[in-house]
Amino acid sequence: MKNKSQHTGIPQNLEPRIPLSTYRLQFNGDFTFNQAREIVPYLSALGISHLYASPYLKARPGSRHGYDIIDHNALNPEIGTDDEFERLCETLARHGMGQVLDVVPNHMGVLGGDNAWWLDVLENGQTAAHAGFFDIDWAPSKAKLHGKVLLPVLGERYGAVLENAELQLRFDAERGEFGIYYFEHHFPVDPAQYPCILAFRMEALSACLGAGSQLLMDYQSLVTAFHNLPSRDEGSSERQLERRRDKEVHKRHLAGLVAQSSAIARFLEENLRILNGKAGESSSFDLLHDLIEKQAYRLAFWRVASDEINYRRFFDINDLAGLCIENDEVFDATHRLVLRLVQEGKLDGLRIDHPDGLYDPEAYFYRLVEHCNRAGRAPYLVVEKILAADENLRGSWPVQGTTGYEFTNLLNGLFVATSAAKSMERVYKSFIGEPVNFDDLLYRSKKLIMKSALSGELNVLANLLSKIAEADRQTCDYTLNGLLTALAEIVACFPVYRGYISAREVAPEDRRNIEQATAAAKRRSATADPSIFDFLREVLTLAAADGKSPVYAEQVLVFSMKFQQFTSPVMAKGLEDTSAYIYHRLLSLNEVGGDPRRFGATRSAFHRANRVRAERRPHSMLTTSSHDTKRSEDMRARLNVLSEIPAAWRLALRHWSRANQSLKRSVDGMRVPTLNDEYFIYQTLLGIWPPGEPDGNEIARLGVRLQEYLVKAVREAKVYTSWINPNTAYEDAVVAFAIALINAPAESVFMTDFRPLQRRIAWLGMFNSLSQTLIKLTAPGVPDIYQGCECWDFSLVDPDNRRPVDFGSRKIMLAALQNLAAQTLQERLAGVRAMCDTLEDGRAKLWVVSSALALRKRWPEVFQQGSYLPLSVRGEHAAHLCAYARIAGGRIAITLAARFFAQLLGNTDRLPLGEKVWGATTVELPFHRPDKQYTCVFTGKVLKPQKQQSRWHMSVAQVLAEFPVGLIIGETVPSGD
Repeated sequence: MKNKSQHTGIPQNLEPRIPLSTYRLQFNGDFTFNQAREIVPYLSALGISHLYASPYLKARPGSRHGYDIIDHNALNPEIGTDDEFERLCETLARHGMGQVLDVVPNHMGVLGGDNAWWLDVLENGQTAAHAGFFDIDWAPSKAKLHGKVLLPVLGERYGAVLENAELQLRFDAERGEFGIYYFEHHFPVDPAQYPCILAFRMEALSACLGAGSQLLMDYQSLVTAFHNLPSRDEGSSERQLERRRDKEVHKRHLAGLVAQSSAIARFLEENLRILNGKAGESSSFDLLHDLIEKQAYRLAFWRVASDEINYRRFFDINDLAGLCIENDEVFDATHRLVLRLVQEGKLDGLRIDHPDGLYDPEAYFYRLVEHCNRAGRAPYLVVEKILAADENLRGSWPVQGTTGYEFTNLLNGLFVATSAAKSMERVYKSFIGEPVNFDDLLYRSKKLIMKSALSGELNVLANLLSKIAEADRQTCDYTLNGLLTALAEIVACFPVYRGYISAREVAPEDRRNIEQATAAAKRRSATADPSIFDFLREVLTLAAADGKSPVYAEQVLVFSMKFQQFTSPVMAKGLEDTSAYIYHRLLSLNEVGGDPRRFGATRSAFHRANRVRAERRPHSMLTTSSHDTKRSEDMRARLNVLSEIPAAWRLALRHWSRANQSLKRSVDGMRVPTLNDEYFIYQTLLGIWPPGEPDGNEIARLGVRLQEYLVKAVREAKVYTSWINPNTAYEDAVVAFAIALINAPAESVFMTDFRPLQRRIAWLGMFNSLSQTLIKLTAPGVPDIYQGCECWDFSLVDPDNRRPVDFGSRKIMLAALQNLAAQTLQERLAGVRAMCDTLEDGRAKLWVVSSALALRKRWPEVFQQGSYLPLSVRGEHAAHLCAYARIAGGRIAITLAARFFAQLLGNTDRLPLGEKVWGATTVELPFHRPDKQYTCVFTGKVLKPQKQQSRWHMSVAQVLAEFPVGLIIGETVPSGD
């Protein structure tokens, strides 16, 4: 990894405090600093070293997630006060715990009238003090938008909204400011245009106050002062400073006059009444329309955004505007509070949200690290980077690793039977009645995203590219439409989320990705002139700038880097939020950072990836559930069982579909839900069904969750309905079908067939989950536990996975388990074995989590610096076990994680324990010495290795006699005298 700090005068002896484990908490108005402080003792007892907090800087009022920040230099008052935050930090310190904060550098919440920087831009245009803070194209192709920001906030077309009197001009008497209001939105009026309001019907005020009135003369003088303000188009810094200073002086003067004179106040009220027009009288809105036309923004119907938006957004969310964090002033203004918290030791780590949205991610990371170092701190830094299959995190980035989505999918794949890929494909194809080529689906989905949600951003890029083409006689004949078409093809064929070309370098992997995308685009495109793709390849790799003027070279660089900012949201929306909601072969594979085409991961691939992580990024975060995952870890663990039983799955689908035909509705001549959606619903029910025998209240709650989820799912798919064009009849039919299923009587044909299979899948899924939980806690990296997931959690995508957590019951359960750990060996063995008979209560998972975290605290060097050694498994059930060791010094931690329980246990009701299941299966111990003693962390039992043909082995049946997973510690026992 490059170390640029040696060139910056930064101390070289700074080392980050690496978390042993993190626990993600979702802060909002319903979960505050005080509530977090109350559970710190529980988290400490659980073994957590660091609280991992969702964003808690000041966000839009009512925010449930905190990513819509409106003030980077204040805490969110809905979450708590500064004092309450300080008390949380003190409590963490008292328990020896640290904190990692989710930082949002890419965007801010706008449009609601509560972001001071955005309001400054709307009031003062492109010469506003904060105009450079936001990524705005002030010279788009549409001439009417030059010098304006498109604001797609209106629920109807502009003319209709205006003439319905929904746009209201109002006056803030205390601040002396005029603004245009639309429901919760507030748009400031350019102060240079105040005379349009103040001088309207001046003769009426003159008659009221008297021609010689001092008040009138003061008022008229103020109107002149506003009129003489430098316009927002005057570019000189001196004139703009004069405007910023004087407009505020004039506003205060206006507020004073209104407070002093009730006549002036009444006059302005009447002016506003007239200017606001009268519904039904079209001409009465002419004056207000003229005033709006003079502003630095254009109010527009929300549907206009997809085509004409001229500010970069977070994906396609209009009220999240992209920041120019590459600007030093913007960086300083947005990081002041966070850097202070780092300097004060209140934050040990930072999780960087959506780095792919940044203009130059690597430069941002170095700047962030340098600022922390100057404050005497080295941060633990992880990035929310989604890596495509076979893509590696850039070695030059000064970060500890990612937030762990590649690990999520790698680990999940270990519990998918790779041999069943074709069988599951046949089951899926047979049920829906047609084959699905995922490559083509993804290509079409990305094209759809560019045509609909992100066409405005595509237009901005095409305009930049057109200017480059026009500047060279060899390329000036390329038309804007031709360039836009070719550009869209390359983006649709781009194999990864984005590249990282910069003025520093064009890395070989970036060149390969561009060449691959260009070649694929050529094959798919029907364009008459394929040379346009060669031109684009040369521009994207910066080769087009060779030998050209500095101005041309700079245009090429800017285009290439902005192109990189664009490919990421297209891939995310096309893959995660479209294709993954259409292709349903096995839903556990349709995860953030996943690739549904990859049907599981082999054990050797899993070991290989772990060894690479141990060598290159040993402190990368390991996650299995997060606020962004499509399904919780326990839900995926259930669904993975289907890969082991494709024949039973095929039979179940056939029975259920026949039994439920009468529940379908006819919508637009089509039976709804479609077979593809029906396939999706059945998997969802298998994964989400509550443990045990749910009562009426649980089924009712399940129905509410399902309704919200299914509407979201079918809209994301964008096949028969969407967020932009909702088809409520279709959505209602899908929801009604699912609700009828969960409310079906126990004796119904469907439920009598569904419940036995669901119960077995749920039971086997719990064993899957125990194994994947243990692996997460012992593999190279920093394990993260999403709130509540130390026990069973069967959540769907947000907002379902943001529901409140019952920490009270978890505290009680943990205390009981800690008591168990302190009992005699026989009592402990019996207690651990009993957990297997009551798996549904969640104690077994909590036992794995707390026991493994306790070991991490005892042996931090083993898990933070220890080597990773895959262990060979021998015997007839070898394929059902993943085993490895972490080794540091004389200490060894061995993980035994079983898998493929449906195949292992067959149709029996046996637990996956002991010799009857495991037979003579063994794990090789190449490091064993006679002075080593092995103890199972979960049972406390001392284990005896056996020697077979000069090699030492451990009997799996011995380790897994009382509990379905094994964590073994190997220590050197001092020899006696």
